[in-house]
Amino acid sequence: MSLKVPFVDLRAQHEEVRQEIEAAIQDIIDRSSFIGGSYVADFEREFAGYLGVQQAVGVANGTDALWLGLVTVGVEPGDAVITVPNTFIATVEAITRAGAYPLFVDIDLPTSNLDGHALAVFLQEACVRQDGGRLIHSKTGRRVAAIMPVHLYGLPADMATLLDLASQYDLPVVEDACQAHGARVRLNGEWQRAGTLGAAAGFSFYPGKNLGAMGDAGAVVTNDPQLADKMRWLRDHGQSEKYIHISPHGWNSRLDALQAAVLSVKLGKLDEWNSRRRQVAAHYQEVLSGLPLELPVEPDYAEHVYHLYVVRATDRERLRKELSARGVGVGLHYPIPLHLQKAYQHLGFKEGSFPNTERSASSLLSLPMHPALGADQVEQVAQACAEILLGDRTIIAV
Repeated sequence: MSLKVPFVDLRAQHEEVRQEIEAAIQDIIDRSSFIGGSYVADFEREFAGYLGVQQAVGVANGTDALWLGLVTVGVEPGDAVITVPNTFIATVEAITRAGAYPLFVDIDLPTSNLDGHALAVFLQEACVRQDGGRLIHSKTGRRVAAIMPVHLYGLPADMATLLDLASQYDLPVVEDACQAHGARVRLNGEWQRAGTLGAAAGFSFYPGKNLGAMGDAGAVVTNDPQLADKMRWLRDHGQSEKYIHISPHGWNSRLDALQAAVLSVKLGKLDEWNSRRRQVAAHYQEVLSGLPLELPVEPDYAEHVYHLYVVRATDRERLRKELSARGVGVGLHYPIPLHLQKAYQHLGFKEGSFPNTERSASSLLSLPMHPALGADQVEQVAQACAEILLGDRTIIAV
C-alpha cells in the first residue's frame, strides 16, 4: 500500500489566502515600513478582539511571549515556576531566561495536561508558607512565583481546577497557549478562549501552528493594561519612546510588519480552519475506534482545536516506522521529556520521577492533521494503521 499523506500541508493552506497575503506584502514593500506601524497595531487589536482580552502585544516569537508573561507578572531571578515536563523546551526556556527555576508536576494521562490533583498535592506537601504569606518550595528554598500550565496539542488544561488552586496559594497563572489558538474552556458555565484566563498568556505563530506566520512570530496577551505597557517597552530595548530607555532588562523582540500582515489575513480564517481540524479529528475517532490505539479525549470543559492529533500506541516505534515507510507523515511530540534531557540533568531527576509523562513520551504518535486533510486521506491512514496493527487488509468501515 503506497500512500502520500503529508503530516502538514502549509502550501494548501496558503493557497486559500494567497491573493490577500500578496496584496498586503506588496503594500508593505511600497510603504517600506517593516518594523512596527499600522500592520502590527492592527493585528494586535484584531487578535485581542478575537480572544476577548484587553491587550495583545506582538513579539518576535512564542518563547519571548512566555518570558514576557512571566517577568511582567512578577517572576524574578531566583524564583521558581511550576509547569510540566512534557512540553516543547520553549516553555522551560522562558522560565530559565527569567532567571527562575522550573518545578515539574506530572500530567493527567488522558489529556496530557497538568494534573490538577497532582498540583494540589505538590503545593500542599512540597511547599510551605513563610511569614508574610510567601510560598516557598521546601527542597530548594525558592519562592514559588507562578504556575505555567500548557494547553498541549490544542487541548486546554483544566483551568477551573488550576485557577482555584492558584487563588488559594495567591499565585499568578501564565498560560502557555502556543498550541491552542482558538481553543475554548468552559468556566463558570461560559465558554472562554484559552489564553484569556490567567494573568497573561503566550502564543506562538510558528508557521505550522493553527494560526501561523511565514516565519517566527508571537504575541503575549493580558487583561491588565499596566502589564501590557511593561511588555511593550521590554520587547523594544526597554524604551518607553525612542531613545528613552527606562529599564536595563529590555530585549529586541518586535513583531515584523510582514508577519503581522500575514497573521491578520489568516486570523479571518482561523475559526473555519479550526472547524475543519475538528471535523478531521471526528473522522479519525470514527475510523480508528476499533484499533488497539488510545485516541485523544475532549473533556466536557474544553473545546479541542487539534493542533496535533496524537494517539497512544503500545508499540509506537513499529507503528511510526511502518507508517513512514508507507508514505504517511507522522511526528513525535515529545519523545524525551524535559526532566530526562541533558539540558536539565542538573535538576536531579531520574526515570520514574514523572510516570505519566514518561509513559506518554514512549507511546504517543502524532498522525497527519491539517485543515486541508481529506476524508479519503484519513481513511487511508486508518487503513494503514489497521494493516500494521492487525494485519487487516479490509477497507476501514465508515
